[in-house]
Amino acid sequence: MSRYLLPKAVAGVVLIAGVLTGCAPSITTTQSSDSTSSSTPAGAAAPSTLAPAGASLAGTFEGLNGKKVSGTATLEGATLDLSGFASDEGPDLHLYLTNGTDEKAVSAGVELGAVAYDSAKQTFTVDDAAGYSYVVVHCDKAKAVFGAAKLS
Repeated sequence: MSRYLLPKAVAGVVLIAGVLTGCAPSITTTQSSDSTSSSTPAGAAAPSTLAPAGASLAGTFEGLNGKKVSGTATLEGATLDLSGFASDEGPDLHLYLTNGTDEKAVSAGVELGAVAYDSAKQTFTVDDAAGYSYVVVHCDKAKAVFGAAKLS
């Protein structure tokens, strides 16, 4: 009988560790009361927002899934700049270009690299931004979206 207790104890420790790191997936979702919200469901592919050559795209980060993310993402040419950026802490935060804000969109997107939760100004090199409409902050370890900025 004791051989069944060990796996349950290990599972409990892993769950508690995920919660304590602040990177555990959240089952609570929030919706904006912004009346200008689009009718595209969260995570669904939205029409891509492409700027003419030489133009820039920008968006303001909003937290998702109970997480706090703020700041601005500006895409100009092959450079993505974050300014005024801040995020809830996570052990494995990365930045992605995507076409939505769910796990499926992140998996289909392009990873730009690790992002520091407490560094207001950060710069990333983008090989090909064509066809992507979101910049997403994602905890790769917990497979959790922390927030996103819609580029326009």
